[in-house]
Amino acid sequence: MEKHRCWAEIDLGAIRHNAGVARKLAGPGGGIMAIVKANAYGHGLPEVVHALPDLVAMYGVANVREARAVRETLGSGGPGVFILGAALPEERAEIVAGGFVPAISSLEEAAAYVKAAGGKRLAVHLAIDTGMGRMGVAEEEAGDVVEKIARLPALEIAGVATHLPVADGDLAYTRDQLRRFEAVVKKLRATGIDAPVIHALNSAGVFRFPPDGSGALARVGLTLYGSSPIPELQKLLRPALALKTRVIQARDLPEGHGISYGRTFITPQPMRVATLAIGYADGYERHLSGQGADVLIRGKRCPLLGRVTMDQIMVDVSEAGPVGIGEEAVLIGKSGDEEILAGELADKAGTIAWEIFTSIGARVDRVY
Repeated sequence: MEKHRCWAEIDLGAIRHNAGVARKLAGPGGGIMAIVKANAYGHGLPEVVHALPDLVAMYGVANVREARAVRETLGSGGPGVFILGAALPEERAEIVAGGFVPAISSLEEAAAYVKAAGGKRLAVHLAIDTGMGRMGVAEEEAGDVVEKIARLPALEIAGVATHLPVADGDLAYTRDQLRRFEAVVKKLRATGIDAPVIHALNSAGVFRFPPDGSGALARVGLTLYGSSPIPELQKLLRPALALKTRVIQARDLPEGHGISYGRTFITPQPMRVATLAIGYADGYERHLSGQGADVLIRGKRCPLLGRVTMDQIMVDVSEAGPVGIGEEAVLIGKSGDEEILAGELADKAGTIAWEIFTSIGARVDRVY
């Protein structure tokens, strides 16, 4: 059996569990779109896609390259694939040929897809900008623009969507945003545009504003991987990823010895220091340096010492017993009674759990 140097253990059963939680929150008549962009948030796109087809209504990706990867995994069957981001002009023909569902933000973009389709029927979702400011038809112009899009030949408006920028924080704004989006959808229906798929809720949204059972689709990303954007609801989910490495050196250092670049940490007394085979090139954030981060070895919290380097970090193992070369060290996950969640690392690095997951590098082995 191969002994890994630096690896991520990924529990596909946990991902299925989390998908089930999200489906329950989405309510009867609804469903979930599994967001598998960025290599399924670092968890492995093919493996995650293969684990979920019976639990999801659609998969969501960022671009046509990722859409192609989903299709290669599923073959010709399975849930549809929605492309969350805008496509480049030269990508539209492949989107049409692949039967992928693009997001449309303007009349000009819709017309370009009609040209790329060459008479072939194409399902699209209309993106409505209700406050994200990233893409989409402005909500004030939606009625007029969408009416013109609906007249284009061979284009099927199969969905209407928006995105929530502060569902994990500003509840009043999000509540108003959802109200405004519902008003747009109602106005479109009044003009005869009755798209069967409506989606606005992200992971935070489906926790804070569960749908009313009207068939709305929830786009689930972070929740799928077992990290709750609402900390108090973490108990509902099962973390799907454990990040681990090995001790490659352990030695006793005297008082007054510098650790790592810049000598930002000087040993205040004699210490047993272990060097671990992980660094910022593997996704262990350099911003964790000097921020009180810990690593778990033998069920003990071992403080990170000095600056994170490209390939290695140093930790204090003075209280962990006779730590030897080759021993397992846990960066994210459980050891004994202790656990480090991705959210803990994110807080200490001054970032978000999404970045912690997606930063895990290609040379970190994925073990399923």
